[in-house]
Amino acid sequence: MASELVRELAAALLARGMQMATAESCTGGLIAGACTDLAGSSDWFERGFVTYSNQAKTAMLGVDAALIEAHGAVSEAVALAMARGAVQHSLAHCSVAVTGVAGPGGGSAAKPVGTVWFGWCVNGQADAECVRFDGDRAAVREATVAHALRGLLRRLK
Repeated sequence: MASELVRELAAALLARGMQMATAESCTGGLIAGACTDLAGSSDWFERGFVTYSNQAKTAMLGVDAALIEAHGAVSEAVALAMARGAVQHSLAHCSVAVTGVAGPGGGSAAKPVGTVWFGWCVNGQADAECVRFDGDRAAVREATVAHALRGLLRRLK
């Protein structure tokens, strides 16, 4: 499934002369990996940031530490800041960012395991969405990759 989404995304980016970047926390680079599995991805995939720690989000993407402190790493505010930061700290025209609780531990009543915030930034416009996925860690991460790619593709069309 991800490979078909990547092919569609590649075609959409190439048709627009655009490049993308990823900013990943809970997926640890799986979105970038799915993108770069496709031969020729260097024509449209600019770079990927794996910002698993809060310090990495701040150092690599410019996410304000006070924002993380106020809202938590798994939040709309941080997903949006990550998406914007990925574009600002790269040569990309658009980005997708993910931050979530993949499990099996780390969840809470407010943010149970499977909670993922997505941020997208296309042509300077950023938006975010929260989704809760079921399943084990691998299932949550796989679903996150597919949703992230689908979301960016929708925003490009």
